[in-house]
Amino acid sequence: MEEILLINIDDEIVGNGEKLEVHKKGLLHRAFSIFIFNDEGQMLIQKRNINKYHSGGLWTNSCCSHQRKGEELEEAAHRRLYEELGFDCELEEKFDFVYRTVFQDSMIEYELDHVFVGRYNGEVVLNKDEASEIMWISVENLKEKLQYESQKFTSWFLIAAPRIIRGL
Repeated sequence: MEEILLINIDDEIVGNGEKLEVHKKGLLHRAFSIFIFNDEGQMLIQKRNINKYHSGGLWTNSCCSHQRKGEELEEAAHRRLYEELGFDCELEEKFDFVYRTVFQDSMIEYELDHVFVGRYNGEVVLNKDEASEIMWISVENLKEKLQYESQKFTSWFLIAAPRIIRGL
């Protein structure tokens, strides 16, 4: 049972809850999203495993997850990067945002999402339980896909990716 942090709108911890229950009830919680770029300026994106509890089969940022009880935010980001993609690198927090999405299966994602950016050029070892595929994509190609194929991406990626791209 994974315990994640419940927060208020000011990002102050107010408790914790079991991950699936938090998403069933739509409780505000702390999350993070990681965007990795290589030296060619390409972004690493992943296609979520179809069996994920929501947004399965959709493309999203390099890695994302939740901070666990007793864990620092940056520590959680590095842990999850290694668990999902088999590498670690320096990360810099760029911004955060709050969003709420109700999914067809009645799961609710209500998060304050901290967005990190890193640079990496080595081998990626994909955790197939988390993602079915990865892709290094140019920013121009990604912009086009976001414009014309937005339904293929997660709700949080549609919010965060344009801000990341504008900040390049």
